[in-house]
Amino acid sequence: MGDTTGTDDRAGIWTELAAQLAVDSIRSTTAAGSGHPTSSMSGAHLAAVLFADHLRTDLADPHGAANDRFVLSKGHAAPLLYAVLKAIGAIDDDMLLSLRRLGSPIQGHPAPVPELPWVEAATGSLGQGPAIGLGMALGMRLWESPARVWVLLGDSEAAEGSIWEAVEAAAYHQASNLACMLDLNRLGQRGPTMHGWDADVFVARAQAYGWHALSIDGHDVMAIDAAYRSAAAADRPTMIVARTEKGHGVSEVANQDGWHGKAFPEDLASRAIEELGGVRSLTITPQKPEPWMPVGRAAPAGAPAPTYAEPIATRKAFGETLRWLAGERDDLVVLDGEVGNSTYTEDAEAIAPDRFFQMYIAEQTLVGTQTGLHALGATAFSATFGAFFTRAYDQIRMAAIGRADLRLCGSHAGVSIGEDGPSQMALEDLAAFRAIHGTTVLYPSDGNATVRLVTSMADLSGISYLRTTREATPILYGPEEDFPIGGSKTLREGDDVTLIGAGITVHESLDAADRLAADGIETRVVDCYSVKPIDAGSLREAAAATGLLVVVEDHRIEGGLGDAVLDALAAGGTLSGRVIKLAVTDMPGSGAPEELRDWAGIDADAIVEAVRSALGRD
Repeated sequence: MGDTTGTDDRAGIWTELAAQLAVDSIRSTTAAGSGHPTSSMSGAHLAAVLFADHLRTDLADPHGAANDRFVLSKGHAAPLLYAVLKAIGAIDDDMLLSLRRLGSPIQGHPAPVPELPWVEAATGSLGQGPAIGLGMALGMRLWESPARVWVLLGDSEAAEGSIWEAVEAAAYHQASNLACMLDLNRLGQRGPTMHGWDADVFVARAQAYGWHALSIDGHDVMAIDAAYRSAAAADRPTMIVARTEKGHGVSEVANQDGWHGKAFPEDLASRAIEELGGVRSLTITPQKPEPWMPVGRAAPAGAPAPTYAEPIATRKAFGETLRWLAGERDDLVVLDGEVGNSTYTEDAEAIAPDRFFQMYIAEQTLVGTQTGLHALGATAFSATFGAFFTRAYDQIRMAAIGRADLRLCGSHAGVSIGEDGPSQMALEDLAAFRAIHGTTVLYPSDGNATVRLVTSMADLSGISYLRTTREATPILYGPEEDFPIGGSKTLREGDDVTLIGAGITVHESLDAADRLAADGIETRVVDCYSVKPIDAGSLREAAAATGLLVVVEDHRIEGGLGDAVLDALAAGGTLSGRVIKLAVTDMPGSGAPEELRDWAGIDADAIVEAVRSALGRD
């Protein structure tokens, strides 16, 4: 469709298509007995004009780098998206009417599944679309694609701070290929939204951040068309604030409170469909992108991976490994949360500045943008202090739902960071990341282990998290040592007790083992560098051989390495033997790392004391 039809005819087609999208939103939600028809209906005209004449995509190549992208930030309006997919021939009517049924790819909120390749990010937890869109826009820039990103926002989610984090970042990064349409329908879940129909509030706010912004009637298809053309011509990101009606086109519900998230009863659905002009079967074919040749791929530098013989902080080894990988892989992209001189992502920036994105102190945007870059084919790493990923936990959770491959590095783990105090200490991160579906959680104890694990992360599926240490730690492994995901390393053999550590506590455990040997206590020491998946077989073998496991971790006692060990043993059908957990149980303060490990009871002295007590040798 497009330029071969006159303007008046185009307006008629857009209007008919919008009515069809509204009708199909009602049909699917009524069949499901749940969903959000009125929230879908308010955006129907915005979607109709966009997909009929402005969004360029090759339906035969859904992930093509030249395709425009559409992100439904207001994910509860999923029926609208599915109605659009039906209109473009991506799904059929039977699938549309399977909305929210068990086993259907047409879920209550959009998520990437094989049957829906046009959905590339999970949405539904509000406030995340603009950051995902920014990541896509930056990915297009990286590959020099002429494509654009279109994000449909809801007005209720405009109260989320993550929206405005991303808006500011998009302006800073000059993402002129990004446009957001704010569906200003006035009504939220429990009544009027904060600003109602006051479009000027959002126009002024967007302009203050440096966006091109305008307000329109969101049901005037000619105004919508003009706004999209304005966005495409702008030299900055665009915010289109569209005043709309919730439930538009159906007199019984239009602009009426109390209909959020409610499917229409059969009788109301019949009257609504009749008022909208009945069921239609319009099909449209979005315009294909202009012919485009991707940029040539850079050849690998062929440099050797870093190796270490002297003590080095694992956070520093992480940065140096990223620097090396950036020279070997031109798909590798790095994002930083303004701590690159602490996480050492600045090492990667030095060699590949065009593939380094500074997101500043905005962790939600950091991870959301990373998710968008993943959708465009980037192998994306991000890093900040481990404690600060808690701010982006919802983005991480949604990325897992969206089957995104994200690689995260959390530095400054545990009380071992020292004098900065508890606000900077990652003490809950292992528990948090273990709880996310499909994650890989890694915690290296030396520089060479870090190199191998970071290299593996680059090819891992799902969310992977690397926990790194602030202090320099001694080298335990040679550069050729292999570190399979799900494995562990046994560094000492013994039959009396097994000490299990990861990261910094491996070194404390080795010190304790040497001291226990002087007492005639034969100690096995296991480095659980892979916290999830954990090496359950080796742990069960150790439990059977020694009967006593002492797990030592620089983390809260709840949900970390100790609980991972217990879970592994329980999954094997036995909890024979004793398991003692040494972990952080009180609120730390400031102090030297050695002082804080002593205070927490996770240093070599505490380990020796716990073993002697357990064996009756104290």
